[in-house]
Amino acid sequence: MPDPNIAAKAPAKVTLEEGKTYFFCTCGHSANQPFCDGAHKGTGFAPKSFVAEKDGDAFLCQCKHSANLPFCDGSHSKL
Repeated sequence: MPDPNIAAKAPAKVTLEEGKTYFFCTCGHSANQPFCDGAHKGTGFAPKSFVAEKDGDAFLCQCKHSANLPFCDGSHSKL
């Protein structure tokens, strides 16, 4: 599988709702970063679903290299 497209070299601050399911973009091609819009079709990538554990702000990875996807772990600083 190819490397994902780096959508940005900084995380996206988003507000999540506890118990809600989200679909995180893993390919980096979505126009709705950091969330999936279906742009991965035919690339071998698939969105990563996750359920928010609590209400509030979170920093989601946009470089697609975090070891803790969908959350940012600072990997963008090494790219």
